[in-house]
Amino acid sequence: MADTLDVLELRIICPPTTEVGLEVRPIIGGRDVFADSPYQSVEPRHLLGSARLLRATAAPRKVCIAKTGCVEECCGAVHVTIRREMDYVLWTDWHNPMDKDFSVADCRFSAAQYDAEVARAEADRRWQWPGALVADLLEAKLTEDGSGLAAWDCELEAIWDCWKEPDWIDVVLRHPRNCGERKDHWLQLGIRLPISADDPAGQAERLQARLAAEDPRATAQVWGGSQNAAEKLGYPWPPEYPWES
Repeated sequence: MADTLDVLELRIICPPTTEVGLEVRPIIGGRDVFADSPYQSVEPRHLLGSARLLRATAAPRKVCIAKTGCVEECCGAVHVTIRREMDYVLWTDWHNPMDKDFSVADCRFSAAQYDAEVARAEADRRWQWPGALVADLLEAKLTEDGSGLAAWDCELEAIWDCWKEPDWIDVVLRHPRNCGERKDHWLQLGIRLPISADDPAGQAERLQARLAAEDPRATAQVWGGSQNAAEKLGYPWPPEYPWES
């Protein structure tokens, strides 16, 4: 590695398109890593929310830092390994498993500068609306304890929130559990849930209890997976973007 240190800036931006939401752009040495590229940086709720994914420890952590707009199994995503090494923080092994030509040079930051920038970005909550906070809390609860969803042979795939639709979040499930993406065997199920101005923690608790008490398969829509599996289970196969209907 070079003797000079990189400098990190985490810039939250809102691209001027209807398809892309908020992004946390890594600006390294004054250069926007994903500018003029097909990649979209991951949203602030995932990188700066309760998971604290950008915090560096001695144990290496592989972090998905950018996506393509398509599912990772198809077009991949950009991953980087973050670790602390004495007075430095390293970002190494940048890769997209679906694109062998993708590469970014390893980065080395001063741990003091890096920690201060991550703490600043985490503390800046101007991007966060109630729906994003509820989504963050609910995702943490369901990730930590998936027993409620297990009763319905489902597992959490993601929770989507959108700054253009602040009164809704979408819970995305995969059925059956541990199915991977075996052909003709799995379904992606979506449930749209309303969000209010009430206490976000209380809302997250109520929604977790609701998903544990009521079989989500009874009210969910099919958003992906196998058409044969949908027909076998009695679900109608969806239009291309059912959440927009």
